Amino acid sequence: MDNLTLIIFAGISVIFIGMVFAIQAVVGQPRKQMAKRVHGLQTRMAYGDSSGVKSTSLRREMGSDRFKFLETLTKRFLPNADILKAKLARTGKTISIGSFIAAMISLATVVSGLNTFVFGLNPALGVLGGIAAGVAIPYKIVGFLGERRLKAFTAIFPDAIDLIVRGLKSGLPISECVASVGAEMADPVGVEFRHITDAVKIGQTLEEALWETAGRLDTPDFKFFVITLNVQKETGGNLAETLANLSNILRQRKQMKLKIKALSSEAKASAYILGSLPFLMAAILFFINSEYIMTLFRDPRGHTMVLGGLISLAIGVTVMFRMVRFEI
Repeated sequence: MDNLTLIIFAGISVIFIGMVFAIQAVVGQPRKQMAKRVHGLQTRMAYGDSSGVKSTSLRREMGSDRFKFLETLTKRFLPNADILKAKLARTGKTISIGSFIAAMISLATVVSGLNTFVFGLNPALGVLGGIAAGVAIPYKIVGFLGERRLKAFTAIFPDAIDLIVRGLKSGLPISECVASVGAEMADPVGVEFRHITDAVKIGQTLEEALWETAGRLDTPDFKFFVITLNVQKETGGNLAETLANLSNILRQRKQMKLKIKALSSEAKASAYILGSLPFLMAAILFFINSEYIMTLFRDPRGHTMVLGGLISLAIGVTVMFRMVRFEI
């Protein structure tokens, strides 16, 4: 009976995932047609594309057509839908809210089935664990991708400012300097500045395009850059010299962060070791004597012990990481 239930659950999961991909394939057809129209529009733009800058703003928005029904429900019932959309955009990938919610539902379904039918957990605990995994894991992955992209952006952003400074000293206007950064710098700095150039071409002011990018990136370094341009626009002065000073400040901030990282590495290593030790011991006991360790997952008292241990471990590791976290 348990095997039959497992087979039925697996079949339902496969059908659900197949329906998700089928919907994606059907909805994806208009995206291909839109891509052709965007390409044709680019070739007919009155401004041309002499700097070699490719349009990326419209391509980013095309990802929102996937799973439109899930995206509509999310925006209606989730109060922080705009924050979620900003987090997805920060990854630099075309991930729509609908696609993200579909991935969460699929992962929660699979993990719930594994907890209930494979590990033998209580159905209520299995479903709760699946929901927790379906919510936490995609958020962690999106956060990791966004942080990794922001680190790559911050690492080479001072070089982009130096390129703008050289352009200003040679007599180029700030808009041409921004376009040159988009054409010459590596991604993710290059793609963000190309996005700014495309926004200016279709009618936005440079200030509006810069603040839009600053809101999407949400990094202090780029906000400093935008504020510097706005202050110089209102008060005047030598913009090249001001941006050169900003570049030096950003490099000094990076050096300070590296020093703090080196000083706090011991505490972070301790947190990693203490946090992973229970799972390593559980894996070792599972391979040595699986019946002994599986009692924790089969006995209701073991469920309580595991839950209490995980909560205590999460609190301890969180406190340790908070103690060594500094904002520069």
